[in-house]
Amino acid sequence: MHGGDLIAEVLDRQGVKFLFTLCGGHISPILVAAKSRGIRVVDTRHEATAVFAADAVARLTGIPGVAAVTAGPGVTNTITAIKNAQLAQSPVVLLGGATATLLAGRGALQDIDQMALVGPHVKLAVQCKRVKELVPALERAFAAATSGVPGPVFVECPVDLLYDEATVREMIGAKAAGQARGLADRALQLYLKAHLARVFAGKDRVRVGPRVQPEIPTAFPSAIDRVAKLVLEAQKPVIVVGSQAMLRGPDLAARLREALERIGAPVYLSGMARGLLGAKHPLLRRHKRGKALREADLVVLAGVPCDFRLEYGLQIGRQAKLVALNRSDEDARKNRKPTLALVADPCDSLMGLARAIDRDRAPIVPWIDRLLTRDREREDEIDAQAAGDTTGGVHPIRVCRAIDARLPDDSVLVADGGDFVATASYVTAPRGPLSWLDPGVFGTLGVGAGFALGAKLVRPSAEVWLLWGDGSAGYGIAELDTFVRHGIGMIAVVGNDASWAQIARDQVRILGDDVGTVLRRTDYDRVAEGFGARGLALRNADEAEAVIQEAQALAAGGTPVLINAHLAASAFREGSISM
Repeated sequence: MHGGDLIAEVLDRQGVKFLFTLCGGHISPILVAAKSRGIRVVDTRHEATAVFAADAVARLTGIPGVAAVTAGPGVTNTITAIKNAQLAQSPVVLLGGATATLLAGRGALQDIDQMALVGPHVKLAVQCKRVKELVPALERAFAAATSGVPGPVFVECPVDLLYDEATVREMIGAKAAGQARGLADRALQLYLKAHLARVFAGKDRVRVGPRVQPEIPTAFPSAIDRVAKLVLEAQKPVIVVGSQAMLRGPDLAARLREALERIGAPVYLSGMARGLLGAKHPLLRRHKRGKALREADLVVLAGVPCDFRLEYGLQIGRQAKLVALNRSDEDARKNRKPTLALVADPCDSLMGLARAIDRDRAPIVPWIDRLLTRDREREDEIDAQAAGDTTGGVHPIRVCRAIDARLPDDSVLVADGGDFVATASYVTAPRGPLSWLDPGVFGTLGVGAGFALGAKLVRPSAEVWLLWGDGSAGYGIAELDTFVRHGIGMIAVVGNDASWAQIARDQVRILGDDVGTVLRRTDYDRVAEGFGARGLALRNADEAEAVIQEAQALAAGGTPVLINAHLAASAFREGSISM
């Protein structure tokens, strides 16, 4: 087997079903070998999309997603997506092509120091120099990606390690042999032969191992008992569950939900945890989280650091006891010293906590009811804002309400944008576990097409919605071609307000100038048609239900659809700038 075969064999053993890529000569053997083993090779129009798609697969399955890109600009184009995965703690394996080992540093095509570039943004970066190193390097990468605090890894695969030995010798050795004239040329030929011998030495003795098992940190039972004591004593507890609690994939989602029900405290969900309790669970709270945290006497952060999303810990009242459940010791203690920190998997910790609560707690019904009343009041406020007069289009809340009304139980929402998408996060309710994808703490625009691609491949029966701002749509709208070529039906909604609205609103208010924030009312529906998808326009609220129904019917038949929703100006999210 050549190096590409060895890599494909490892991917197959590790349970990889999809390989995302943008083709390049450096990586062709990997793609062909993966296809021959039944791994679906999905080619995109940008390398970042390939990594975002792999990221989505990892988040939805718990199995590392894999992308393969060619050398030089192929690798550099992935940096933002890799950094996004790192900050989101998502296990992604990036295979990067590279120039031949013999030619590294000699001015070869697309030859740069990729290790120095990628290394700071991954958990592990491995540079292979011999064929026999490919398998152990890749198996080590899979283990690193999923163990401890998960994250992306990078394996550099030089092109001469991937093709069969005869082809490489023909491409390098024979050419030199034919040019050998004098002593220097013969010396060069000997050097080339020796180098190739090192490259291929031991390749026939390589054996591919079984699927690696990640090392998952767990809490001591005594520590869980201490948390249980705090929970049972609390009169106003709040649990905030974040993405890290969902790292184990769909298998544990039902058990995690049961654990939260046994614990019995009000729950706020963020990131990948959105949808864990369904849309209308009695413990689920969605609004006024900051106020609840300031009033609580116990706050349990399960996979959530005290970063800007919690105002660096200032949202939590000083009188409150704070419990941090996190795989990362740094994140558990970030910006706020916890009363108790368990450096362990938050999903396991919550399930252990549920088992440790073996007696009835003191009644906290008044606290639960107080937060429920606030939720209802906030929903009424949102409806009142949506009912106001609008000019130039549909109020964004009404678009989101119309989408929410039509969401089936088996649906996935992908969030990629600023103002429109943030509005959707208030209004649309994910229907079940692992049904919401957003970039995470990095706030990266452009994740949408890749996330939707990965989501639809992992869950082909699900209705996948990509909520795009008109700004973020520009990063990935060409991927409609990818959806069409691969026969992947999904629904994209572009919130078209002809503006980078999240920036413009405060920029104009504070600085008095809209420079750099104005877009056009582009006919995104016509753009979609040009890529072979279907485009629908939504210009007034009365059309919303019919347009959405048409989009759902088309997507169900395997046709990607884009709804160009013309939005009216809205003050719904004034003051949303983040520092």
